[in-house]
Parts: sequence; structure tokens; C-alpha cells
Amino acid sequence: MEFNKLKLAIGVAMASFLAGCGSDSETVIPPEPDTSLKAFAPDGKLQATVRRTTYGVPHIQADNLESLAFGSGYVQAQDNLCILADGFVKANSQRSQFFGPHTFDFVAGVPAAEDNANIISDFGYKALKIRELAEAKLPEMTENSRAMISGFVQGYNQYLADVESGSETGVEPFCAGQAWVQPITEVDYLTYVFSITVLPGAANFLDLIFFANPGDGDEYLPRPAQSQQQVAAFSNKLDKGLQTAMANISTPEPNHRDLGSNGWGLGSDKTENGKGMVLGNPHFPHTGNLRFWQSHTTIPGHINMMGGSLVGMPGLVNIGFNENLGWTHTFSTAEHFVVYQLELTSGDRMQYLFDGAPKPIKSETVTVNVNVGGGQIVPFEKDIFFTDKGPILEAPPALAPFGWDDGQAFMIQDVNMANMDPLDHWLAMNRASNLEEFQQTFVDYDGLIFNNTMYADKEGNAFYIDDSAVPGLSEAAVVLLRTSPELRALREQAGFTVLAGNSSLFAFDGATPHELIPQLLRSDFVQNSNDSFWSTNLNEPLEYFSPMYGEERGQLSMRTRMALKMMDDAAGSDGKFSFDELSAMLTNNRAYLPELVLTDLLAQCDAQGSEPVVVADGLSKDLSAACAALSSWNGKQNNDSVGGALIREFAHLFNEETMLTVPFDPAQAATTPNTLATDGSALKALAQATLNLEKAGFDVDAPLGTVQFVERSLPNGLPSGQKLPWPGTHHVEGGFNVFSTRLSGDDTLMPQHTYPGITDVVSDKELASGLTAEGYPIRYGSSWMFVVSFTDDGPKANGILTYSQTNNILRPEFADQTALYSSGTGLRPLLYTEDEITSGLVSTLELSKQK
Repeated sequence: MEFNKLKLAIGVAMASFLAGCGSDSETVIPPEPDTSLKAFAPDGKLQATVRRTTYGVPHIQADNLESLAFGSGYVQAQDNLCILADGFVKANSQRSQFFGPHTFDFVAGVPAAEDNANIISDFGYKALKIRELAEAKLPEMTENSRAMISGFVQGYNQYLADVESGSETGVEPFCAGQAWVQPITEVDYLTYVFSITVLPGAANFLDLIFFANPGDGDEYLPRPAQSQQQVAAFSNKLDKGLQTAMANISTPEPNHRDLGSNGWGLGSDKTENGKGMVLGNPHFPHTGNLRFWQSHTTIPGHINMMGGSLVGMPGLVNIGFNENLGWTHTFSTAEHFVVYQLELTSGDRMQYLFDGAPKPIKSETVTVNVNVGGGQIVPFEKDIFFTDKGPILEAPPALAPFGWDDGQAFMIQDVNMANMDPLDHWLAMNRASNLEEFQQTFVDYDGLIFNNTMYADKEGNAFYIDDSAVPGLSEAAVVLLRTSPELRALREQAGFTVLAGNSSLFAFDGATPHELIPQLLRSDFVQNSNDSFWSTNLNEPLEYFSPMYGEERGQLSMRTRMALKMMDDAAGSDGKFSFDELSAMLTNNRAYLPELVLTDLLAQCDAQGSEPVVVADGLSKDLSAACAALSSWNGKQNNDSVGGALIREFAHLFNEETMLTVPFDPAQAATTPNTLATDGSALKALAQATLNLEKAGFDVDAPLGTVQFVERSLPNGLPSGQKLPWPGTHHVEGGFNVFSTRLSGDDTLMPQHTYPGITDVVSDKELASGLTAEGYPIRYGSSWMFVVSFTDDGPKANGILTYSQTNNILRPEFADQTALYSSGTGLRPLLYTEDEITSGLVSTLELSKQK
């Protein structure tokens, strides 16, 4: 990528012109504590009752936050011990200590590759200083947050103690008895929370932070902390591997629109009973630290919340509902960090200029313990470099834009670094009983990190807000981001915002104030499928916000267009959704691309007949069989959908820009671009897709369920090859209920099969669809899926956790919801009322502990 150096003077030159545009930062007064809700357990006695109903859902009741988190920590460890333990190891920079420097293949019993992923991760998190920040910030957390942290740690540790004593059996076999599964401290836990807050920002740059060094050689390489002859060979091998890894790194893509979520909040004008409804459909990894877990948490008189949360949340629900309201989240298009280009003082790579004054680039030596084999743990050290605002990053010469030389260096500042609000923010949302209280949580806190929020309530309100933490740039800087061709081109080139670091014009010290963030209140609907805030409701587009929140008037993804189309045509003749109609939205598996072009494509097929379509020199294909398969497609991507895999491969070769003739029009954003080109390009893509599918060993009329699958394990914790057919669409097809073979955001240690990918017949590159000779092994996509309707008798809800409640092969809930989803029978009722819980009761566990 050719990358012109940012003209550092732009900030200074424009400062006087825009001086009047600046605004003072808002002073936020923390809310008064609610003394009626007990934070800590009285007299240090933790008590919680856990009733599990069908599918292993725990209903956790306690009288205070610490005890609620205690019960949650205990049963989460029952269900997902290995995932939790690895999350703590990873955040605390201990993966190399326990697993060696490389990703480990637990199926083969050897490193998966000499990728140095663990040592880069460990040093990267050390460079972010999240452990140091946790130690410093823990005493400053609110009483409620400290109580929840304490309770979760007590519950997790109590489970480990009960396993050791033998009173708790059936521990997850993959990590049972392993040295890396250890009791944790409150600092360990807060370090883990801080590792989550940087996921959409600085954590994407760990390899560039690892590489950063002011020299031009290999000074970035770690070195044994003490001279030890016996590790010399290991150290040399490590150096060579790291040099290879650094040569192959690339700049990250922090926001993947194709790997996000769907969320709807329906208001009184869009529902049959005139009350609100919520549809939640987060797309997340099916394994690893970002796995969802369902629970129902109750503190009588204060909390009665049901939903799904990321594993590790201390008794809080991230996405769900209570008696009065519900909400869901999607990944925002907003940016949560700024990369700054620093202007170095002449001849000194360790000093930069800020408003004309020199400021230091500091260095610090950090140490990571590395398992070098044979039971030997050796400390390795390296230097990290940082400013007062964040770590220095650098790319190797092959990735020219972000070099550190005599004139420039680059630094990343993440607005979510040590964000202390997430637990308090979600707690306030869990406790809210009406729209005003819910909206106030976004005034009081800024803890949602990277989320859009779609909300509805029993009064029929539908509300949207993108309160993901976004750098609070001055008004002058926002104007420049919006109007400067240089800054816009630079942002487009890099994929994220790069600003001059030599002027306070572009500096920030906190998140964007509440009054400047996108939000919308409607009585019909709000929705998001990972396009920007602008398209929340095209009847009232949101405009004139900071470009750091995302694009305005931009072309929508086919998935968003599918969502808007279903919002119009799937609610029956009255145009208003019933509970059953909304429930069907999550598993109907429609896809926008074939609905848009299939009729025209089949007409072109008829005209082509049996005449082979030329794909490349010496490569052609008769499309008769492929076209017959497409004509038999049932309009859904279900297990029995003939031609479903062919549609998938065609979609990955489809180019909207060249294969649709009516261009995008912001005034018709929900329906443009459209109209299939008649130049033969679509038939060529279909022929190429056909050849790719046949190369993988599948017939063009193969039902999707014979190609797309998930895999389940045997009790030893290793993959068995047992496959379940898997209905569902892909983002590129314009699907709504989306799945993928990708492992975005998932670097789990959990064992799983991987299969060699099929290469394209033309480019010889691995297919973007992830197709293998076994088919599509699903790793990512719809996870915690639910709908809730508010009625005169309280909330009514359906849902499913597609990969089931637990990763523990020994628990009965290991694959029950997975099998249910595979069968295509839809969602299951969510048991919320006392009568429902009693009727579905499977077990009761009374937990107590004296601190």
C-alpha cells in the first residue's frame, strides 16, 4: 500500500482557523449510590440459590450483588471452566509459560505452527499494561463493581476447591488437573475485564506493538533474562520464527461488517399488541473467550433479568430482558482508538514534539516466562516503548506506512483502556424499569465498549443508541475529519483514523460526550445489522455525527437490506409483528442476493442453454446442471435446500459494483444497487462457483445440510468427527441468520478439527467461503438468539444458544441446544416466571461460603 506521510503541519495550520470550534470537555458527575441494594454480603456470608431448568439454564437468586456474582462464578466454572481459565491466563500474559511460545494443537499434541502467537500475545498485553492498570484501578472501582468482582472470584475459586476436595465431580476433562487452572485474585479478574475492553482497539495491534523499536535491526526480539547456555538453541529458533512472523504481519481490520450481529427493537406501531418487542441475534465465535452463556439472575426487588452474557460476566446479563424492558447489542462501526503520527525532534528517535514542546518516548523492560520444553521455564525480556497516552507501534519495512525512523513514529491511544464502567453500566441496565431509567444509564456511564443498543419496552417505545466508547475529539478535529480530503484519504487507506500527534487540536482525554452520540427514539422500529447508525430507521436517518462513529449515506450491506426487507414483508398482511412472526425471523434463513438476482440469473441460464461458459483460458463449464439446481432452490438456506452450497460459492464471487447495473442511491438505500448485468459476468461467476464446488467433491444440487456442519466431541475432550447438519446463511449471500467458517476474535485453546481449504480453480487461492473437502465447518455466527414480547401478563420469550450452554463434555447440556438448532425446529420457550421455572426444574444447588 502506497502511503504518503501525513502532513503534520495540518493540525497547526488549521488550529487558528478553527479555534472557535473547540469545546470544553463535559464534567460527568457520578450517580449517587443506591443504598437500598446491598453490594457486599452482610458479615461476609455469601449465599446463593441456583435452580437449573431444561437445557441447563441456571436461575440464580441472592440478596446482594456479591452473593449473586458468587453463584454466577461457581456455575460458570461448572459449565465453562477451561474457557474461563484460559481467559485469565491470556490476559495475565501467561500463555507462553504454560503452553510454550506457539499456538498448541491439543489434538496432535504438538505446536500447531511455529507462529509465536503466545509470546506475541503475552508481550503485547504486558505492553498495554492492563495488569498494572488493574492493580491501580481496583481500589477506585465503585462499591458495586468491587462487590461483583469479589463475588465472582469467590465463586470461581470455591468451585476449584470443591473439585480438589472431591465434592464437585464431572470437571471438564480437557483442563482437569492442569497447572494453568488455578485460583484467581480480584486483580486477575479485573485484568481479564480490561483485556476485553481493548478487544475492538489496541488488542488488534499487539504484533505491531511487539515489533516497535527505535533501531533498524532486530532489537525488538526478546532475549533470555539471564544468560543461560542451555537455552541458546531455543532462543535462536525463537528469533528466526519471530522474524518470519513479523515479516508477514499486516495492519488490522478492527471492524468486520460481515462478522457482526442483528438487533431489532419494535415499538407500538409495529407490533400487534401495541407493546414493545426485541429481537437479539449476536454473531460471535462458537468457541473461546467470547462464548455466550445464558442465565436468569434475581435479587428480589432489584433485579429479575434473563438473557445471555459473555462467559466471565459476574452475575450480569449483557443481552436480554426483565419484566419491563429488553435490549440487544450489535458491533458498532465506530472507532475506539486513534493512531497518532508523532513528529520526532531532530536526530532523536526517543523524543517527539507536541504543541512545539519536546515530550519523551519512554522505554521499559518487561518479562514473560516461556516454557522452552522439558519442564523448563525461562524468563525472556524485551523493551517496550510508550508515551503517556499509549504504546508505540511499528510495522516492518514491508508494511511501509507505520515505520519508526528519524522523523516519525506512531502511537495508539485507546479510549477503552482501563474503562472502569462496564460492570456498573450493565448493572444499571439490568436494573432499569422504564425508558427514562434506561436512557439515564448512558448519561451516567460509558461502559458498553463497542456496542450499538436496540431497546423496546412494555410501553411500546423503541430506542437506539450507539454509546460505544469513541474518542472525544474536539469539534475542530471532527470538522477536519469530515471535510479534509487528506484526512479522509488517509483514513480510507489505513482502514482507521490516523491523526497528527504534534498538536493538541487532535488530542483527546476521554470519550465523546453523551449529547453528541447517535441515538433515536421511535414508535415503529429501530434496527442494526452492523451498518452505521445512519440506517437505524431510514424514515429518520441519523446525520451530522463524528465520522468516528461510522459512515453516513453509505451503501448498505445485503444483510442490512435483508433485515429492512423482512421488516416490511414478514409481519403479515397487517404489517405488524406477532410473537410467532418475530420468532420466525431468526431461523427463516432467507438470503437477499438470490432474492435480488435469481430470477434474472435463471433467465440468463435459459438463454445460455448447454453452451459452456468460458471461465478462463482452457477452462469452461456447461451450466445445465447448476442452473437446474438453482431452479430447485426453496428460497431458504435450510438443511434441505438443494443448491444452497452453490449459492454460497456464487455469492463469494459476486461483485455488486460490476454485476448490478442500477447504482447505489442514498435516497433508495434499502433497495439499491439492483438489476443483474446482462454482460455474462454473472454466468461466469456461476461457472467458477460450480467448478469450485465440484473440486471440493460436492454435487451442485447438494442440499446445504450435507455440506454445512458443526462438529461435536467425545468425552475425552478431543474432536470425534461427529457432524451435525447446520442450517443458516452467510453474510455475503445477504443472509440474516449468519454463520461462517472463520475464527474471528477466537484464539481458543479448545481442541477442534481443522481441514485444508479448497483453492479456487482460477486464482489458486484458498476460497473465501472456507469450503473444505468436508464442507463448511462452522466456527462463528448466530450464538445467543432470542425474541421477547411484552404482554399484559409480563414478558413472553423464545430463544436458543446454538452451541449449547456448556463446553464441558461431561455435562448433559453439552450439545442439547446444538442438536435442537441442527434439527431446524426453531427456538425454544425461555422459562422466566416462577411457574415456568417450577415446571422445568431439573436441579437445585444451595451455595454458601463465609469469607
